Amino acid sequence: MNNSHLISFDNTEYAFAYKKKNDLKNAHFLFKAMGMPWLVNIGLKFTPLAIKWKLPFTIPVIRNTIFKQFVGGETLGETSAVARKLGDYNVQVILDYGVEGGDDGEQGFDHSTEEFIRVIEYAATQPNIPFISVKVTGLSRFALLEKIDELMVKVPGTLMKKYLSVTENLPAEEKEEWHRVRVRVMRLCEVAAAKKIGVLIDAEETWIQSPVDALTILMMDTFNKQQVVVYNTLQLYRHDRFKFLQDSYEAAAERNFVLGAKLVRGAYMEKERLRAEEMNYPSPIQPDKQSTDRDYEASVQFCIEHLDIIAVIIASHNEQSNLTATQILQQKNIPLNHPHVHFSQLFGMSDNITFNLAKAGCSISKYLPFGPIKDVIPYLMRRAQENSSVGGQTGRELGLIKKELERRKTG
Repeated sequence: MNNSHLISFDNTEYAFAYKKKNDLKNAHFLFKAMGMPWLVNIGLKFTPLAIKWKLPFTIPVIRNTIFKQFVGGETLGETSAVARKLGDYNVQVILDYGVEGGDDGEQGFDHSTEEFIRVIEYAATQPNIPFISVKVTGLSRFALLEKIDELMVKVPGTLMKKYLSVTENLPAEEKEEWHRVRVRVMRLCEVAAAKKIGVLIDAEETWIQSPVDALTILMMDTFNKQQVVVYNTLQLYRHDRFKFLQDSYEAAAERNFVLGAKLVRGAYMEKERLRAEEMNYPSPIQPDKQSTDRDYEASVQFCIEHLDIIAVIIASHNEQSNLTATQILQQKNIPLNHPHVHFSQLFGMSDNITFNLAKAGCSISKYLPFGPIKDVIPYLMRRAQENSSVGGQTGRELGLIKKELERRKTG
């Protein structure tokens, strides 16, 4: 089944085949609640406090609502049941261990590293978990990343020249600390390469992103020669990222490695705009949604045109972006499941995209976070916020769920 005109994101039978009627009703209730900004705002303020104060009903309520919708489970064992179910529908999994280290300093970062390695080793035993996701802020002190980034801005030259010059000239103690961060990332990539699991390095806020980019490119230069192990995440709501994608491609061509690129629109927009305003520097965010969409489509096109050197993950909840990608592939007679093309959506959202693309034969996954409830709360709060602020997203989810419930009634 390889024709784009056969791919439709309106087929709710495919979209929700893996969900029981009760699960659909719960999802309907949840998205309805997320469509009420006042309710979401109360939840955002109250939930972290309720957990801190250990209010007795908090955890069960979260577990049975928002946690169940967007998270695989508290443990790898719980999560594997969800992963297996997705696998029955040809949907793979990007495992995301939702704990961000750093509460207890270096010890915390070392602990996170061991946990990530455990997740990689687990993924390697599962037939449909090709990737894990890693946040460098789980392995490094935020303020150190911030300092390196700030210094890099002041140095002329390419990203790599800036990075090397700054990290070489750090004070001895911080140089040593950064060395430990590099070793942690290197260890993860080594295990992943040996186990044939892809490592997706998450995007961070713009003011710590440059050292993350440089480190990720260095890892690609080491590990992406024979296979694709390391992927960088590009947030296209930043106006400089399409150019950055092209520069990264040139580096890959020159250094003879495969560029792993995960394309997303972005996750920190309000925060970014606010900081730029407060600190009086030009906003790194695109002026409007059209500009973001334009750069996203251009990036998809660019990656598909260079599949000899780029492995792309199209991680989008935008129906048009996904459709455009499949159409470009078909126009170029490239198979939808080309080894360098992968699609992905978050677990609990846009099932109409995921399962219909899977049905069409695309290589596709759900981004599946797991971890103790109190640790994944920041992730869940972002989902709630996103669903209430992304125009039409909640309405679209509700409409599709309603349609499927109707279909089951009459079917």
